[in-house]
Amino acid sequence: MNEILQQIGEYGVVPVVAIEEASDAKPLAQALMNGGLTCAEITFRTEAAAEAIREIAKTYPAMLVGAGTVLTVDQAKAAIDAGTRFIVSPGLDKKVVKYCLKHDVPVTPGIVTPTELQRALKLGLKVVKFFPAEAAGGVPTLKALSGPFKQARFIPTGGISPANLPDYLHLPQVLACGGSWLVKKNLIAAGEFGTIEQLAREALALVHVARGKVS
Repeated sequence: MNEILQQIGEYGVVPVVAIEEASDAKPLAQALMNGGLTCAEITFRTEAAAEAIREIAKTYPAMLVGAGTVLTVDQAKAAIDAGTRFIVSPGLDKKVVKYCLKHDVPVTPGIVTPTELQRALKLGLKVVKFFPAEAAGGVPTLKALSGPFKQARFIPTGGISPANLPDYLHLPQVLACGGSWLVKKNLIAAGEFGTIEQLAREALALVHVARGKVS
């Protein structure tokens, strides 16, 4: 497996961020790092995404910063130019996947159905995003998909919370989970980075318990 995806698997949870102001990128990254999470997915749901990625990549080179909600090749190019380490899409777009692979950037497209998963595997991918996780049936659906596709690993995203995070992480096929509860827009807008730091710390504690890493 790709080294960056392995790192994501070690964290077990990926903060999914919609950031409105690029100036918030550095304090946000610092808060996550203080909480033990040197990882974040900055979504292209806002105009500030590329600049936020650039600021984090430049200021905190140890931070594993990725780009999410990448829908087009142009967005993938902008993210890569900004310094993204990985790319996430809500759906499976062959052109986006091939562009990322051509530029040696790991990409995890979103899938829901067996057909989409089979297409992703044929493109050479080993890890995919399962989205929207809870709305698509959650843990039972993932278990069903894992039956005929034992080689696939998943990053469930959508509806993940501290309450159900352990249920997903108990599945051996789950590499990590994406979570927006760690970095809600209102917390960023209010500058409540201390709260974000604490949420990151609590999420990692849940990961450790779910994976039996607590002595």
